[in-house]
Amino acid sequence: MTSAPHTTPAALKEWPLWEVFVRSKQGLEHKHCGSLHAADAQQALQMARDVYTRRQEGVSIWVLPSASITASAPEDKDALFEPAADKIYRHPTFYQIPEEVGHM
Repeated sequence: MTSAPHTTPAALKEWPLWEVFVRSKQGLEHKHCGSLHAADAQQALQMARDVYTRRQEGVSIWVLPSASITASAPEDKDALFEPAADKIYRHPTFYQIPEEVGHM
């Protein structure tokens, strides 16, 4: 992680933690690639560019505060995901997708 001028490692840890997602040139979706501490969203975006797209492989970067993420608990997986197992019609395994459709 790059540090801003006149900051100490202890000061960096006081900044909010940001999650970084990058979309590659070949990809259709953003993928989580790491976290960093930054004072604000603009600085997080600039630092993410410096740290996670050094070889110019990205075309888009998203940063969001880690505190904004709400995640399911591992012990809730059965209640969340098992009910969908009996609805096989929701999965596109019964359909032939034409070649001209491309990524789907």
